[in-house]
Amino acid sequence: MSPTDLLKHQLETKLPATLDLLRQLVGINSWTRNRAGVDRLARVTAEAFADLGFTAEHVPSVEPAYGDHLVLTRPGTTARSVAMVAHLDTVFPPEEEERNDFRWRPEGDRIYGPGTEDIKGGTAMIWMVLNALREQAPEAFDAVTWRLFWNSSEEVLSEDFGVLCRSRCDGGTLAALVFEAEGRSGDMRRLVVARKGRATWRVDVAGRGAHAGGRHASGANAIVQLGATVGRIAALTDLARDLTFNVASVSGGGGLNRVPHAATVSGEFRAFDPAVQAQAKAALLALAGPGEIASIEGGHACQVGVTILDESPAWPRNAGTDGLLALWQEAGVEAGVPIGSESRGGLSDGNQIWHSVPTLDGLGPSGDNAHCSERSADGSKLPEYVEPGSFVPKAAVNVLALRRLVERGGGA
Repeated sequence: MSPTDLLKHQLETKLPATLDLLRQLVGINSWTRNRAGVDRLARVTAEAFADLGFTAEHVPSVEPAYGDHLVLTRPGTTARSVAMVAHLDTVFPPEEEERNDFRWRPEGDRIYGPGTEDIKGGTAMIWMVLNALREQAPEAFDAVTWRLFWNSSEEVLSEDFGVLCRSRCDGGTLAALVFEAEGRSGDMRRLVVARKGRATWRVDVAGRGAHAGGRHASGANAIVQLGATVGRIAALTDLARDLTFNVASVSGGGGLNRVPHAATVSGEFRAFDPAVQAQAKAALLALAGPGEIASIEGGHACQVGVTILDESPAWPRNAGTDGLLALWQEAGVEAGVPIGSESRGGLSDGNQIWHSVPTLDGLGPSGDNAHCSERSADGSKLPEYVEPGSFVPKAAVNVLALRRLVERGGGA
């Protein structure tokens, strides 16, 4: 039996225990705002890794409503380290899981349940990979310090977690590996090498209220002005540059007998290129100022205000990520698993880390329908699931790539 075949055999023997761990994790509701559930999941996760020699640190979030971030550490014999990243929280409140009977449910070649793909399956993958690496390559396993990070509030983009990760990484950190689910294209497993940045925004229009029948000419309709402004915002989308603006929520006005004095719209924009993201921000801010809608009597113009609420940096394609991808592609050849790459519009913790440490994402198993709990009788709607058959092939690639990473001291 070749070393690669031996590795795959070992991983097959570990698969039942890996899926049992995943079952335990999925059984704990960890909606971001269920602080008790998130903290319970952190404790169960820490216990699962204790036999591998990891010690736990629970780091409070800056937001008191959220659970603690989890950091597990296993010291190595050299100054080098490897970071692995996942998150504890999901998007499903307990009542939603109960209403939709959304729970651990194996069916055929899938396992349905909250977090099976996003991202508790990634946690199970980390456990499976480190167990196999310890047994197959103990020298490599012992050489580096392993730092495992779990975000308690990734689904709401907690910036303090990025600060925490960066503070624990240094010049000896070889890589930050994010275990979000992989992409698939036939037999090709696609790792994530870039992600869009994101900014959320709010536009407030101040008009002039007036009686809709008796003093209509005195009013400056904030909703009419908002409509014109919304059209300009939507027009900022430029698909040729991978720039998207989403107008997400609109409100305004009051009684039907009143010319609206105020209106608000909020949304987000995303881009892969940091320069494009900066240009988009400038274009949005430029919409602020006097509007074209004004009262007929007195010429009182509506005023448009633009506020950037928060920003997450883009993660563009870069040399550090490409070096790691090359290692994983080499490992894929050895394991007989084709490895490709993709850029994603969604955010991950990699957006907060890549500029400090070479980062690669998509190292988890395969699945689909993340953030969905509904199931329809006709099968047109199916909830989140993971494919258990994806664990062994992907774990084999991850183990072989990690051996290369540790032995070479960095990416290709």
